[in-house]
Amino acid sequence: MRSLFLFILRNYFLFLFLLLEAFCIYLVVQNNYYQRANFINSSNGISANILAASHDVNQYFLLKDANEKLLKENAELRGKTLASFSVLVNDEYTVKDTTYHQKYTFTSAKVVKNSTNLRNNYLTLDKGSKQGIKNNMSVITSSGVVGQVKDVSANFCTVMSLLNSKTTISSKIKKDGSYGPLMWDVSDDYSIATLHDIPTHVRLITGDTIVTSAYSTTFPENIMIGTVESFVQKTGEFFYTVKVKLSTDFKKLSHVYIVNNILKEEQEELEKKSESDTKNK
Repeated sequence: MRSLFLFILRNYFLFLFLLLEAFCIYLVVQNNYYQRANFINSSNGISANILAASHDVNQYFLLKDANEKLLKENAELRGKTLASFSVLVNDEYTVKDTTYHQKYTFTSAKVVKNSTNLRNNYLTLDKGSKQGIKNNMSVITSSGVVGQVKDVSANFCTVMSLLNSKTTISSKIKKDGSYGPLMWDVSDDYSIATLHDIPTHVRLITGDTIVTSAYSTTFPENIMIGTVESFVQKTGEFFYTVKVKLSTDFKKLSHVYIVNNILKEEQEELEKKSESDTKNK
């Protein structure tokens, strides 16, 4: 406090000048209509600019919360779309509200670690067993396929990326349903994968859309994978080898959706039982 008084005492001429200057401006503005109008307009403009700048700053810091809310809402909406439901067909009768049966649920997650330059690339997400995440769940974005959950802890999980030599995805050509396994080429190009076993009678063209097929208990059907970049028929083979330009930019991943197939265990248990019965015969 003593330092403040000393500072004012040393500079009291300056403060007195500023005070008198302000008083003079006040008198001029109060006693002259033109000056008063200009002062009010100028002060309103300055106040508006300050308020606008303050609003922009506040909005910037609120973006994170807004994005989190949007991701949660998108996950809920995805879980309510018809793509998340399987159709129940009954030749004898139809019970109200049972035409569709929910098959998938979606959980939004943030990518906290990612790699694209390894032979076997992985991601780490900020969701784990406490949020209901289990291994082998699929991971997607709004632009397409990302990978499959590998290991899970209480609050995190790792994802085996599509850019992994061990990842194979059952895929199909959207326009006619021709399907085959899709794998990454394990190359320096993280944007290209290879689709195998497409019959040569299929009329392929560059730009054809590639999506997930129904022959997977992990990924929902018709999730975007990419587009046909090129295709060749190797000598002596009756299938095309198709190069696919991936729709997901793995260098820019920040938020994803973890997909849970509610009916997966039931389907796999039934298939294992059928395989076991076949082997025993």
